[in-house]
Amino acid sequence: MSSTFSMDPGADQIAVRDWLHGFAADVIRPAAAEWDEREETPWPVIQEAAKLGIYSLDFYAQQYFDPSGVGIPIAMEELFWGDAGIGLSIVGTTLAAVAVLANGTDEQIGTWTPQMFGTPDDVKVAAFCSSEPDAGSDVSALRTRAVYDQAKDEWVLNGTKTWATNGGIAAVHVVVATVDPELGARGHASFVVPPGTPGLSQGQKFKKHGIRASHTAEVVLDDVRVPGSCLLGGKEKLDERLARAREGVRRSGGGNAAMATFEASRPAVGAQAIGIARAAYEVALDYAGTREQFGRPIIDNQGVAFQLADMRTRIDAARLLVWRASWMAANNRPFTAAEGSMSKLYAGETAKWVTAQAMQILGGNGFTREYPVERMHRDSAIYSIFEGTSEIQRLVIARAISGMPIR
Repeated sequence: MSSTFSMDPGADQIAVRDWLHGFAADVIRPAAAEWDEREETPWPVIQEAAKLGIYSLDFYAQQYFDPSGVGIPIAMEELFWGDAGIGLSIVGTTLAAVAVLANGTDEQIGTWTPQMFGTPDDVKVAAFCSSEPDAGSDVSALRTRAVYDQAKDEWVLNGTKTWATNGGIAAVHVVVATVDPELGARGHASFVVPPGTPGLSQGQKFKKHGIRASHTAEVVLDDVRVPGSCLLGGKEKLDERLARAREGVRRSGGGNAAMATFEASRPAVGAQAIGIARAAYEVALDYAGTREQFGRPIIDNQGVAFQLADMRTRIDAARLLVWRASWMAANNRPFTAAEGSMSKLYAGETAKWVTAQAMQILGGNGFTREYPVERMHRDSAIYSIFEGTSEIQRLVIARAISGMPIR
């Protein structure tokens, strides 16, 4: 179903936006500072979201398949306006779900995505495991290996993954592994590791600069055996793709397991960054209107007023890029100029810049934990790093607009 691109959300989208904004204001924000300090997964908040239907497969599926394309960006912006760390704890499972949706069969989607969320009374999370200690942006350098045991119709996975959101605590892990090292990135496949599979364990849990309420850890795979049915897309499809790759036939649209997931998720990540930026801007705008210096509100000074004008302009521009990319993806419009990467690049850089400006407007207060902009600034830093660094986004864009293999 195709729709006309519009920046005017319909009644359904507005209702969802207002509902999520209320949850973010009433539940997420009051808990944000506590869970940031604790650096632990906020299970009570996730469970509350599950009880309301926010943390559920049905909710995200409805937003994902919204033909307007703006369902997911609206949801992400409002949740991350509440708090980025808690927001990522609530939506982190969706990256694994997108991996299954992008690469799996209908049967695999129906089997594994419900198990990623659990139930309101027994909440679960899922993890997408792609990055490795020696392979972050360079996905072609992945060393985690998957070897097929034909006699048992099982795949045997060995390796170490890093920077995995929900890694080790997830019920379901989706792991990108190499099945043919000679083919580089084109020799990858994605595998579901079911709950309780022997050989999968959590490595170190990272103590992070920001998004500290979101669990990030290494995942160690030591002779992990999964049934053949856990290969996303199935073996017949994989064998066909590998045969084409060996013959040098380039499939339209790629076919790399990790990149298919990232391309689908980048505008959504950009929307998360917009939520952080908007939250910091609103704090700064309110502060500038009430804080007095030399007998008048500081917003009366052009220096501060112009800062706020630029902050709002960049936020709105970033949202335009995110919504455009999301609408294009929902309506099967190709990213001929890497519009998905454009949206993530600009939104991520905007979040870092806007939160820094907010701290500057608040002065010394902005540097303290008494005000939330300090936390927002820390949280924003990751948005030029994960889901593809800003440098990688620029590389993708440059290749798309030039048609050259820029390195």
